[in-house]
Amino acid sequence: MLHEFLTNHRVELIARCRAKVAKRAHCATAEQLQNGVPMLLEQLVHTLRSEQERCGVDGPVSQCAVSESATLHGQDMLELGFTVDEVVHNYGDLCQAITDLAVELDAPFSIDEFRTLNRCLDYAIAYAVTAFSIRHDFIESDRHHAEENKRMGFFVHELRNLLGTAKLAYSACRAGHLSLNGATGSILERNLDGLGDLINQAITLVRTEHLEGKRELFALTDFVAELQATSTLAAIAKQCRLVVWPVAPHLAIKGNRPMLLSAVVNLLQNAFKFTHLHSDVILSCHATTEHILIEVSDHCGGIGAELAGRMFQPFEQNGADRSGLGLGLTIARQFVHDNGGSLSVRDVPGTGCIFTITLPRHEISAQPN
Repeated sequence: MLHEFLTNHRVELIARCRAKVAKRAHCATAEQLQNGVPMLLEQLVHTLRSEQERCGVDGPVSQCAVSESATLHGQDMLELGFTVDEVVHNYGDLCQAITDLAVELDAPFSIDEFRTLNRCLDYAIAYAVTAFSIRHDFIESDRHHAEENKRMGFFVHELRNLLGTAKLAYSACRAGHLSLNGATGSILERNLDGLGDLINQAITLVRTEHLEGKRELFALTDFVAELQATSTLAAIAKQCRLVVWPVAPHLAIKGNRPMLLSAVVNLLQNAFKFTHLHSDVILSCHATTEHILIEVSDHCGGIGAELAGRMFQPFEQNGADRSGLGLGLTIARQFVHDNGGSLSVRDVPGTGCIFTITLPRHEISAQPN
């Protein structure tokens, strides 16, 4: 019987199929080679045995007998990381290996048995590919929705930050009868411009046009001064103090300035949110031979190693204040990464935490006074 032949020569057939898979798919993983072929062979043996017991060698192959195991096999192949093309080829490999070994051993199989085998493989391929495709579509759909939700969260979070600062500036102007031509008016203007830019970028995305942010070289002193002007009001509103350390005038960074500005603002907003009342949030910049480090330090009391490990996960909120979306740190890390840098956090037990942006170091000529 064919299913007995497959069972008796299982080890040899698996070895031959693995060799074919490894030769064809150069990037096949050890798990694919270890589990993929035995899984397929066991499914085929089970189907052939069921068919033999049900109606004999010459009977028709029942699609129902094949569908369940082939459907599970298609899903399992997806879990192992195979493509749909490789699923089809794996069935072909097994058929070829069975035929070659039967010829070599002069196995006495009838034409009807080989026809049964071919029909089993035809049905198995159809059901496995269908299951593979359906499962793949579900996974891709879930991934797409997750990415869209994350992107929308980024957009809403940035809108909220810009609008919040603009409202603070407006309230300060109104309460103090300040002129819009002054520093507070400039903050209001910059954030309204930022809102306009963000909306324009969203329109560009809707039109499916990819617009890469312009990278420019700019002085670190100017960048820090803009951060200080933009964030001081937010610190006051949260009843804490923003302390900004002096920056060497020759240091510079290169990248998409609005993105990097947004990244640091998100770090500062996070620090204002969790630092203790009337404590200091410190913005400092340091330079090494190859890098510039922008650090935001708070006095939240410390976060612990476990929390530090998941700080940058989207929608992660760990404090009592749940006014935000839990995306600020995720956005900051993404924006820094997009500009060739990295963002990390370290815990200072009993004191607070320090967020560090690491970017490539650049320099410019110091501007004359």
